[in-house]
Amino acid sequence: MFTINTKEQPIPLVHKYLLGAVGPRPICFASTIDKDGNRNLAPFSFFNVFSANPPIAVFSPARSGRTAETKHTHDNVKEVPEVVINVVTYDMLHQITLAGCPYPKGTDEFAKAGFTPIPSELIKPYRVKESPVQMECEVLEVKELGTGGAAGNLIICEVKLIHIHEDVLDANKMIDQSKIDLIARMGGNWYCRAHGEAIFELERHIVTCGIGIDALPAKIRNSNRLTGNHLGQLGNLEFMPSVEDIKLAAETYKHCKDIEATAIELLHQGKTLDAMALLMTNEN
Repeated sequence: MFTINTKEQPIPLVHKYLLGAVGPRPICFASTIDKDGNRNLAPFSFFNVFSANPPIAVFSPARSGRTAETKHTHDNVKEVPEVVINVVTYDMLHQITLAGCPYPKGTDEFAKAGFTPIPSELIKPYRVKESPVQMECEVLEVKELGTGGAAGNLIICEVKLIHIHEDVLDANKMIDQSKIDLIARMGGNWYCRAHGEAIFELERHIVTCGIGIDALPAKIRNSNRLTGNHLGQLGNLEFMPSVEDIKLAAETYKHCKDIEATAIELLHQGKTLDAMALLMTNEN
């Protein structure tokens, strides 16, 4: 195991390891204005939502690692405590990198990056028309974490309005993850596209609990062929197969020569109870 002591390493190196390990990170495309009404638009990947009641989003425009100067976004929200958080899609990728250039204060990144500013309803900063989801936010607090280079500044925002393009909604007026085509940041110059085979559904427990890996029979739990993911899938079952389930599996797969391989294929197909029942036919 290679270990990094963050107190003993140069900050740029610590920064690279953190960003390489924690990802993909959603991108906050923040629209702000200063006290004179100058527009600013910049992307930040230290960002997420942290509450639904009240609806809270937090992002961090960190100080420059080279000069320790604060970002214009940070300065603006201290003058005008409002921000529009625009989500970023694949079609916006190259434009947002352009908006992230260190232009001089007062530069209008809407114009530089070719985005269309549209007025907000409750706050002063403009929304990005091209973004499929635009959140008008009130800044509740700016938590400055340090004064040195790369120090973060947490911008804690309450979301007041959410504007959503109709073309990313499904029939139930919910955001369709297969349509919105979001992107995220990873380490270095790497990005991630949440699209196609990169996204998948996984049923989670809300009010119920899985039986747990520790409840699996020892022969299954100690298999050399079943991976941690396979065992986790089996452990997420809410109950063990019945005697009837096991008998049915034994009859259905009576000509099966490799029970574990067949069970693994069933797990890949999402037939977890069938896989468990089949594995239990092999208990003895």
